[in-house]
Amino acid sequence: MKRIFSLSVLAAVVALTSACTRIETGEVGVRVGFDRQVKMGELMPGSFNQTLVGSVLTFPIKDVNVTLDNMTPVARDNSTMKDFDAVVVYNINPAQVSEIYATKNRAFHAEKNGDVFIMYNYVVQNARNAIYKAARKYEALDMADNREAMETFVREEIVRNLTEEKLNNSVMISQVLIRNVVPADSVVASANELVRSKNELKQKTIEVETAKKEAERMAALANNSGASIAFMQAQATLNISEGIKAGKVQTILIPHGMNMLGLGK
Repeated sequence: MKRIFSLSVLAAVVALTSACTRIETGEVGVRVGFDRQVKMGELMPGSFNQTLVGSVLTFPIKDVNVTLDNMTPVARDNSTMKDFDAVVVYNINPAQVSEIYATKNRAFHAEKNGDVFIMYNYVVQNARNAIYKAARKYEALDMADNREAMETFVREEIVRNLTEEKLNNSVMISQVLIRNVVPADSVVASANELVRSKNELKQKTIEVETAKKEAERMAALANNSGASIAFMQAQATLNISEGIKAGKVQTILIPHGMNMLGLGK
């Protein structure tokens, strides 16, 4: 009899243990009664909570990542971006979980792998709207160089909306990160063509300047040709005179009209 009683106690303990939910670090729990009504008050991390009667929902509240991929916002130049990816990180005030879950539209939340992410869909929608608004402020090719400014704008825009809804003390946006910015292929092709045209124009400008300098050099040589010939004639006369004095010249060819030495007509 005693053995049967012990086994019964053990079975009861096992059943009770298996019918408990432990709230993990970074989560908050909320009890839902058998009548499906949300009980006010949060179940804190580390606590064990029975689920024999009613159930316990767990809500990740710390550093929840909202991933926004494959967006195609329109830039200020009216071109549609090929790809735009971002991540928004937010946290939920632990003391506000049960109230938010009980009072806000369930469409604002998202459920994944048995956990309920409070205000996830709400943050997604606000982040997308803010990103599309931010994109309109920049040319497609300038967005990548202005990521930091866009991230700041998106965060401030989401916080502004949360404040208007009186949720700024319940939902905190800790970070906005733009991971990928890709302009449309046509925009990239046009930019490459513009660069190529500019390089060709620069090359042609260099060639024109080079030809201009060469023409100026040739003109200068032409202008100085008379003086150069006179110099060479004077140099030749001096050499002949020096040769005669030294007795090294036996036959002299006198150029036409040269009479500096009195040898011509």
